[in-house]
Amino acid sequence: MVAGDGGEAAGVLTHHSWPAGSAPLLWSAAEVTELHPVLGSAGLRGVEGLVAEWRARIPARVRHASDSAAVVTWPSRDVVASRAFLDHGLVPLAVLAVRRPGPPPPPPSPDPHLRVRRAREDDLDGCVELAMHEIAYSSLVGGSVMRPEAEAVKRTALRERWGRDEPIWVAERDGRMIGLLECGLADASPGSWLAGLLPVGRWGYVNCASVLPGRRGQGVGHALVAAALPGLEPPGSRGTYLYYNPPNPVSSVFWPRLGYRPLWTLWEVRPATALR
Repeated sequence: MVAGDGGEAAGVLTHHSWPAGSAPLLWSAAEVTELHPVLGSAGLRGVEGLVAEWRARIPARVRHASDSAAVVTWPSRDVVASRAFLDHGLVPLAVLAVRRPGPPPPPPSPDPHLRVRRAREDDLDGCVELAMHEIAYSSLVGGSVMRPEAEAVKRTALRERWGRDEPIWVAERDGRMIGLLECGLADASPGSWLAGLLPVGRWGYVNCASVLPGRRGQGVGHALVAAALPGLEPPGSRGTYLYYNPPNPVSSVFWPRLGYRPLWTLWEVRPATALR
């Protein structure tokens, strides 16, 4: 607990490790220290005090790991803390964005030769190829990491998604798969991790969206989302959510155009010792 501008601020620190070969390593560092602040009316000074305490309490296993990160998740519109996060070396690396139920805006120029359909298990190789393009691009503009085992991990994750009957959509043109959209449904039930981020209820989510280089900007992603949304927004659902990277010049424009608005921002610095 630390003193702030208008009262005291408190925070909880959690630390976790991701083992080799686990799916979170595709978007996370292996050793993570995370701050969960409670500011009240403590203001900017309260945030600065909490970050200083956080830096002093980073565990040795995180501090000594090169593959490490310091992370804090904060409401996107509560910008009071942003100044402190930036001053201490954190960057807004990802955003959890939400969209209310309803059809997307029409595409500017529909492609009559584009076919969008549910993926089949015999599409696995093509889906993996598209997913790897997304990881490679996101590793340049976000938190994704192109690890040696990435392809095998993604192949397993796609098989498991089929096993849970979660929707995977693909776009084809001239007989070639050029786009992928991995989706699912989730319940933000009381006590669940998701209920700490979203209003309680049923939510659709988009896990991975990928379009082949050279095919981007041609309406492929828009067509995939338009096909997927009806199944992601059954009657009574709260809407859909996804994560995108603000530094990504493609997704940071594409998703807001389709009605997605930032709700939570994930501030991060790698390695964790770069926290100032």
